[in-house]
Amino acid sequence: MKRTLKMGKGNWKYLLGFNLIVVLLGTVTILEGAHHLTSEARIISITGNDQMKFDITEIEVKAGEKIKIILKNIGKIPKMGMAHNFVLLNSSVDAKNFSMAAIMARENEYIPIDREKEIIAYTGMAGPDETVTVEFTVPEIPGKYEYICTFPGHYLAGMKGILIIIK
Repeated sequence: MKRTLKMGKGNWKYLLGFNLIVVLLGTVTILEGAHHLTSEARIISITGNDQMKFDITEIEVKAGEKIKIILKNIGKIPKMGMAHNFVLLNSSVDAKNFSMAAIMARENEYIPIDREKEIIAYTGMAGPDETVTVEFTVPEIPGKYEYICTFPGHYLAGMKGILIIIK
């Protein structure tokens, strides 16, 4: 005996709804897979101000995650007197000591060349209304990593934060 589905009144709505659900679920699966294939960086936006503070002082990321830090200087003081950067240090680095060494590295945007191996990632300096970025893969080793601004006096004024890497 042959069975045939007849499209009576209202049946087409159920069939259409079912097909729509299948298509939407398939699209979500494809999009999730595409994100992993492109491995786009997660964007983390931070601001720095004339009070020498980052607006975000704690960031949690997964080990091996690809991130993009976008730092915008929302201050008004001219760049020569008040610029900001984002410098992520290895977990074993003494940030205060590093910031003191950075004072002498004016010609290299306050990044001491002889201590670059202590840095995981850093941006250039941003003056008022300027934005700087850095994209990188965070270390695979979970822990707390300090980030600072190396413009003279900013670290001591409290322009710092912690990047927490979890498994």
